Amino acid sequence: MKRAVCPGSFDPITFGHLDIIERASSQFDEVIVAVLENRTKASLFTVGERMEMARKTTSKFKNVKVDSWHGLLVDYCKENSIQAIVKGLRAVTDFDYELQMAQVNLQGSGVETMFMATAPTHSFLSSSIVKELAHFGGDVSSMVPGVVNDALKARVAGK
Repeated sequence: MKRAVCPGSFDPITFGHLDIIERASSQFDEVIVAVLENRTKASLFTVGERMEMARKTTSKFKNVKVDSWHGLLVDYCKENSIQAIVKGLRAVTDFDYELQMAQVNLQGSGVETMFMATAPTHSFLSSSIVKELAHFGGDVSSMVPGVVNDALKARVAGK
């Protein structure tokens, strides 16, 4: 069975993330959306909330599962028999960083990284931009699924 992981903070998950996850799900037998637990980084949503949003928004893909991880991604891959990491690339700046990570991961563990170019309609999207717009009352409904849009509205209204 060919397994891949789509890692990220997903704070929150966007249509750009979902595009990459959907395309990866057509290439692998199983895709794990791995939500990063980073205790040193302030997130808008908890790991549990991010995982629940990811579950709800990927439920139509029967071969996609959601999990969380902390530590080295390659260790997570080894522990879960995952052969590939799938990453979306929006711009050259993404590539510069991701190429270095891919080379380290391959050299240190043999885990391959596959890059997918983000669809042009999502190339400007990032969770940071979505959060910033939502914080100031901007309409992000074209950038995130409804369940995420509702969660953003509720969270920023509470602040």
